[in-house]
Amino acid sequence: MPKFLIEASYSAEGLRGLAKDKASGRQAVVKEALASVGGKLEATYFALGDADVYVLCDCPDHVSAAALSLAVSASGLVRTKTIPLMTVEETDRALAMKPGYRAPGASKAAKA
Repeated sequence: MPKFLIEASYSAEGLRGLAKDKASGRQAVVKEALASVGGKLEATYFALGDADVYVLCDCPDHVSAAALSLAVSASGLVRTKTIPLMTVEETDRALAMKPGYRAPGASKAAKA
């Protein structure tokens, strides 16, 4: 199952909700939401910095991950960024592919 990293940042109202529900309560909600789209929670980490929370999860496909992201963002209390992750083996397969790509401004004979 594809793996995703979700970065989330709470609005001020969302942070008040977090304080009320506690981190463990929000984690339970995320776990349930993931299960509703056929996904699975692997880990939740709260952080200092640009994002307030990071969620590592599995989803059946990109559409399921997008459905979750859209539902969360539609609340207006959390802003998310969903990052599809690749395994080492998937990255090696991608590196083995030779797409026909020409860099901007490069001659037609010089493909990168």
